[in-house]
Amino acid sequence: MTEGTKRIGVLTSGGDCSGLNAAIRAVVSSATTKGWEVYGIHNATDGLIVRPLDYQKLTMADFEFPFATLGGTMLGTNNSGNPHKVTHWDGTTEEVTDEELLARFKAGVEELGLSALIVIGGDGSMAIVSKYCKAAGISMIGIPKTIDNDAPGTDMAIGFATARSVVTEALDKLDTTASSHHRVMIAEAMGRGAGHLALESAIAGFADVALIPEIPYRYEKVVERLKLAFAEGRKHALVVIAEGIKKPDGEYSYSSNGRTFGGISAYFAEKLAKDGFNVRANVLGHTQRAGTPIAEDRILASGLAVRAIDLLAAGKNNRVVIHKDGHFADEDLDVILHLANSPVNPDGEMVKIAQSLGIYVGEK
Repeated sequence: MTEGTKRIGVLTSGGDCSGLNAAIRAVVSSATTKGWEVYGIHNATDGLIVRPLDYQKLTMADFEFPFATLGGTMLGTNNSGNPHKVTHWDGTTEEVTDEELLARFKAGVEELGLSALIVIGGDGSMAIVSKYCKAAGISMIGIPKTIDNDAPGTDMAIGFATARSVVTEALDKLDTTASSHHRVMIAEAMGRGAGHLALESAIAGFADVALIPEIPYRYEKVVERLKLAFAEGRKHALVVIAEGIKKPDGEYSYSSNGRTFGGISAYFAEKLAKDGFNVRANVLGHTQRAGTPIAEDRILASGLAVRAIDLLAAGKNNRVVIHKDGHFADEDLDVILHLANSPVNPDGEMVKIAQSLGIYVGEK
């Protein structure tokens, strides 16, 4: 390393999605043009906390086809929700105190000679890593990603566009088999508290019903809409349900572990079958996090990463890069953390489009 060369780190944290590798590539590409060195930290902050450190020096040679075009993250990630649970190289874990975490993180930063860290993750991850970076005396810039597209402060987050495309493609496939067997097909999409993915996929996939957490619904209205589809001469129908909607009795549907949402599509399939429909439930699950990132996500990831490098070059710290009103911008992390997540606006344009298309989206 020549004197004056900047060394920065980049990591991914939280749930994976398509477009992360494109963002990592853009960080390396943009930093390289400035003569900087980039180190990829493995498995979120764990790579700086375990001993020996878990990382790799990144160059553009690491992104020979097909690596930048793959879903997931080449650096690995961690979404355990417990920052004190550290995973080691051999898969074993340990619980460490906050004080020990900060000390190990700082020592890891010093060992690599990092002057800044770029965090690709949610606002929760950014808040935690920002605390570590302050203790280590280095700068931090955050890049938002989530297939739910509810990240505060930004109109778009990495991963959403590709996930929407994956769900839409699934609906296209379900449409053909539904037509063949004269069925109602239910697709359960991710979305615990935000229904952007379910709603926009329902519009793109020509669904008849879209149920999302932000808008209450009446079960009898769902039945009414499906009966109308068949009365119009069609022999099948499509329903998109976000995993985070409540059952008609106001209770959530949980998976077998009792902690995560799941099974709401199966609940509806059983209920609709009792009302005379030939129906099947389909949980799209983690396929929504996968797939080759589409152009929209690659461009978004590249633009956000370039902005992040430019901020570091300008000496900025504790900022989050965002895409707002068609432009790349940035905001103070503390401001972002005080903003609420961005759910679907029940009076917004997407809901109005869905309603105008005859999609039942609930009772406003």
